[in-house]
Amino acid sequence: MHRINPADTPAIISSLGDAFEEFKHKHISDLTEIKDELRNLETRSGRPGASLTDGPGKVQTKQREDFGHFVKSGDMSGMLTATEESPDGKSLSTVNGGDGGYAVPEQIDRDIAETLNNMEGLRRYAKIVSVGTGDYKKLVNVHGSAASWVGETSSRPETDSPQLAEVVPPIGELYANPSATQRMLDDGFFDAGAWLVEEISREFSLAENAAFVSGNGTNKPKGFLSYTINTSSDGARTFGDLEMVKTGVAGGFTATTTSSNPVDDLISTVHALGAPYRANSAWMMNSATLERIRKFKDADGNLIWRPGAERGQPSRLLGYPVLETEDMPDVATNTYPIAFGDWMSGYTIVDRFGTRVLRDPYTNKPYVHFYATKRVGGAVVDSNAIKLLATRT
Repeated sequence: MHRINPADTPAIISSLGDAFEEFKHKHISDLTEIKDELRNLETRSGRPGASLTDGPGKVQTKQREDFGHFVKSGDMSGMLTATEESPDGKSLSTVNGGDGGYAVPEQIDRDIAETLNNMEGLRRYAKIVSVGTGDYKKLVNVHGSAASWVGETSSRPETDSPQLAEVVPPIGELYANPSATQRMLDDGFFDAGAWLVEEISREFSLAENAAFVSGNGTNKPKGFLSYTINTSSDGARTFGDLEMVKTGVAGGFTATTTSSNPVDDLISTVHALGAPYRANSAWMMNSATLERIRKFKDADGNLIWRPGAERGQPSRLLGYPVLETEDMPDVATNTYPIAFGDWMSGYTIVDRFGTRVLRDPYTNKPYVHFYATKRVGGAVVDSNAIKLLATRT
């Protein structure tokens, strides 16, 4: 053991004291930095106990308040986009004036998108893709590559290459033009921002649902009823064509006899769809068609319609949810009143990020118009995932 010279004791004690002070200073400083960072993260996360002077919650609230102020008065001075460096929203303006209107704050754009997605329509089931550019392309594996079984020492011949097809959903500009009187906007208890978000979303929803069903793809989405439709089964049809199942009755469904029932048409439609798609499938029809379907009974005389057991849950037909939309055609000769499919796999909706609003208090006094625009697209991406029931022979 090394012995310490008593004469060196004061110097050793001083050295240890200096080392301890240096250690304490360094690690207390580190701990302080860690505490500051944790406090900052807690603030930004918006959790209970977080500071109300920072974080996304305040930014979102401010954007909604500033948008409501713009709706009421036309004043754009507060509509600023917050950044991480400037959470109070004083570094970057979203104002893009002129005839094109003003780009709404990010949170308002999200509010509109969320309201749209919650409304009754194909958005509830289809795949939704948000893009920041003017177009969207998707590569689809048409037939896939062939896999094969081999023995442990068998040769491995090359498998077939996948066949890819490019799908480009047409994108068009969607607009809405709700209005309100200035007196209505001046009402202190009237949430003008929330009202405009709801009105824009409602008008957008009505227009885009019609396009998702039957749009021709020119300056708008291409609806699934606008594709070529024939009776060829999966694997035999041209890529992009949809398959129809015929009822065998012009303008109606299979008649009830000792050996047949109108329910047979629905069962045939379900089983025309490949098994992998059925788990996530849903029906689509308008209210007039749904009224007829609700009266269908099985061979034992039981109604096949099953209303939703809980509030907010969709009613079911043969075990699958029903999407009711008035854009589907009525039951008539040679129409397609019912669609069935896995819409998430079969149809893609493209949202171009960014909604613009032009406030116009001059054109139609005393009304204030809000001209809102948004770019939306849509197309069938997997034609095997959607089947149509045709009321034809």
